[in-house]
Amino acid sequence: MEDSTNSTPGSFTDQLWSVLAARRNTSLRRLLAPGPDEESLQRICEAAGHAPDHAKQRSWRLIMIPAHKRSELGMAFVDALEQREPGLDEPARKAAYDKAFHAPCLLVAILRDDPVLSDVPQAERLISLGCAIQNMLTAAEALGIASGLASGASLASPGMGRLLGLQSSEQAVCFIGFGSAERLKAPRPWPHPAQYLTIL
Repeated sequence: MEDSTNSTPGSFTDQLWSVLAARRNTSLRRLLAPGPDEESLQRICEAAGHAPDHAKQRSWRLIMIPAHKRSELGMAFVDALEQREPGLDEPARKAAYDKAFHAPCLLVAILRDDPVLSDVPQAERLISLGCAIQNMLTAAEALGIASGLASGASLASPGMGRLLGLQSSEQAVCFIGFGSAERLKAPRPWPHPAQYLTIL
């Protein structure tokens, strides 16, 4: 019997390029329900595990923030903003709190700086995390799930660290959201390799 996976040469490569070109960053506030189901989320997280990992020390981890923890996340956003801008008015407090409810599926990417990882340069650990995140975004796109990243000063706040249960050697790098896009972004021109590739 003919192997169907080899019946159309180049089809997998074509699909891969299509997925990479189709991926768009969707603002977390524009990620609507439904989010990924349990099986899809598992596949997305499995994709992260295929990232390069020097010495196989898993220098990063992921934390999912479920629905019942969103209000605590909201208060962490408010507390972080109040530390930076004392005397917040109510509209500003509400805006900060409401950010916690963006994206039906929300994860946080954590970089580990554990002493046992001292022989792995931080730059390499950060690259590994970046590759893991890109794998997740690409996997989500392949599954028809919209995604987006968000960062901000609140990630480094003490309240956020307590909520996430971070160790002193860990750093919250960014939020990763998954859901359905409120609207599709128009294609944008991508840079040509000549714009960022030089040859010695």
